[in-house]
Amino acid sequence: MSTSKLIKVFVYGTLKKSEPNHHWLTTSSNGYSKFISCGQTSEKFPLVIGTRYNIPFLLDKKGTGNNIQGEIYEVDEMMFGKLDELEDYPTHYDREIQDIKTSDGTIVPCWLYLIRNFPEVLLSRKFLTSYTNCKEQQYCERSKRDPNIKARNDLNF
Repeated sequence: MSTSKLIKVFVYGTLKKSEPNHHWLTTSSNGYSKFISCGQTSEKFPLVIGTRYNIPFLLDKKGTGNNIQGEIYEVDEMMFGKLDELEDYPTHYDREIQDIKTSDGTIVPCWLYLIRNFPEVLLSRKFLTSYTNCKEQQYCERSKRDPNIKARNDLNF
């Protein structure tokens, strides 16, 4: 493990265990990560699936939607940087600290990624409480996407 400061991150989508991008958290060359607990946001948010790539988006519309279920990880600065890279922070996603309630009721401040500027049409999508990649809306990994289409500019956002 690196000697850098440890940071708590809440993941709610493709980074969770058994989801397509979880390998980012388990690849030691990305840095250090350790699972801390399952948890859910204290604040309600809309979590929707968007774009032709079926990407889960947490929308910055606090008080709307559900308390989102996910996982808390402790990561070093190197891993945090890799997560920023995956999430295209700050170009695509932004991040902020939110209180996350663990399974034992403890409140843990954690970083989470969310979309601040989004098309209002996303608020008409089904709001999820928990993300799971499924056959009906199969997530398309970045390496398999059309490089000429940026998710942010996808007409099917």
